[in-house]
Amino acid sequence: MRLFVWLLLLPGLATAEIYRWTDANGQVHFDQRPVGQGAEVVEVKPQVIERDQATRNSEQRSERFYDARRQEQAEANAASAQRRNERAAKCQALRNNLAQMPEGRRYYRVEANGERTYYSDEQLDKARAQLRKQIASDCQ
Repeated sequence: MRLFVWLLLLPGLATAEIYRWTDANGQVHFDQRPVGQGAEVVEVKPQVIERDQATRNSEQRSERFYDARRQEQAEANAASAQRRNERAAKCQALRNNLAQMPEGRRYYRVEANGERTYYSDEQLDKARAQLRKQIASDCQ
């Protein structure tokens, strides 16, 4: 976007002229429009600053360092997002398990051989309490 703005402004900057004139007190002035009879156009050349090899090397090292830091930050953000997603999925599974144990109903688990083993009231209360405790500690 900046490049686009500069490209739009560049023709205007290229045609801009600077005028120099001297006032009645002998003071020299510069402006973008001619003031007075003796105003003359001043050619303004852009200043090119050449950096030495050591400076360029230093800039490259800095850029590599900042690239590495940005990469580390992106990886840390991705890992953090993955941990949040895993935690949310775990909490949802715990809540779903608790919701499947409604009060006053029979609850069972299916064994490897396909038979149902029903929980006693004490086992069901203990399982609910354990799920609530785990939700309270892990999902807040």
